[in-house]
Amino acid sequence: MAADKPHMNLAVIGHIDHGKSTTVGRLLFETGAVAQHVLDSYKKEAESKGKGSFEFAWVMDNLKEERERGITIDIAHKRFDTAKYYFTVVDCPGHRDFVKNMITGASQADAAVLVVAAPDGPMEQTKEHVFLSRTLGINQLIIAVNKMDAVQYSEKRFNEVKQQVTDLIKMVGFKPEETLFIPISSFTGVNVSKKSPETPWYNGPTFLEALDTLKEPEKPTDKPLRLPIQDVYTISGIGTVPVGRVETGLLKKGMKVSFMPANKEGEVKSIEMHHEEHAQAGPGDNVGFNVRGIAKNDIRRGDVCGPVDAPPTVAEEFTAQVVVLQHPSVLSVGYTPVFHCHTAQVACTFLELQKKLDPRSGQVKEENPAFLKAGDAAIVKIVPTRPLVIEKAKELPQLGRFAVRDMGSTIAAGIVLDIKAKQMR
Repeated sequence: MAADKPHMNLAVIGHIDHGKSTTVGRLLFETGAVAQHVLDSYKKEAESKGKGSFEFAWVMDNLKEERERGITIDIAHKRFDTAKYYFTVVDCPGHRDFVKNMITGASQADAAVLVVAAPDGPMEQTKEHVFLSRTLGINQLIIAVNKMDAVQYSEKRFNEVKQQVTDLIKMVGFKPEETLFIPISSFTGVNVSKKSPETPWYNGPTFLEALDTLKEPEKPTDKPLRLPIQDVYTISGIGTVPVGRVETGLLKKGMKVSFMPANKEGEVKSIEMHHEEHAQAGPGDNVGFNVRGIAKNDIRRGDVCGPVDAPPTVAEEFTAQVVVLQHPSVLSVGYTPVFHCHTAQVACTFLELQKKLDPRSGQVKEENPAFLKAGDAAIVKIVPTRPLVIEKAKELPQLGRFAVRDMGSTIAAGIVLDIKAKQMR
């Protein structure tokens, strides 16, 4: 039963043509998540359309259409099992999607596979993805040096690429000595699930074995409780019932809790999950809980529940590292778009643009820039237009990430570095 295995969210990152889709397709096939007969039917179709050099990527790309036609096997969930874990692939097709998924996705990645093509080595986008994944809190990385078939499985070329990638990941704080580098060919299946005679010089783990060396993410139960509210109900005979997901810490029956920024306190009378009563709930649990001393109109979506003695932080202003994904013109001081953080949506103003960073290394490129445009990374000071609970990403990453939206699209995304807290009492 897969549910008994620990779950990991895996981001597959890398330059656009380095074989990410093919690699995901190959993983799904080798682990039995996609059956041979399904591949065969795609293969036939590919050949009939003149795409004779069948690639797994083609499978991935055509699934959307398959789904629309109602075929039962849906690889879109991109879920596969190894001996130790069951993985969900956080699919990151395009560069912008990658950043957006990484920051706003329900599935925060626990680890990343960086796919680098052996013929090309690391490219500009490879560098940005590494910098971003580090910025966004990924600290486990596996390097798949792909397309080894295109360099005749050359050990010399593998070592050159390994050296280039080592220099790159060191720059942003990954430890190369703790990072596995695997020579693979997603197209031919070399070193994915079994050792290949094509690379007699390589004696490390296969790709699937490497995935099992990843460490399971720790459940942040030792952190203070943070439970962002999604909805608030009044249930007759029970009272006020806020509903939300525990992000960190534990929610316990009898606990005295405080809701911010509403600045209301109460006592937890009962906790319900999946229509059953529980004495406590932990990270990842979706709960409804009844609180004595709280009326329905006291709190609302976007408020965060925490312990009375370590209440959620309400920011008067905060400093953040942001990456501008897209913007029709430029973004300057005074710009006030909507910030989405946990369940809150609050308009916030850019008060200062402090430093512009090189998105490939994280080094400071310019002090006090006049404006930011698409592609820029920067450190900025932000002021919420109304009270907002937000936390430092280093302390409580679950509440320290946000997306910035305007005109119906995600303009930027970022993480909180520092907070000037508002005195609430």
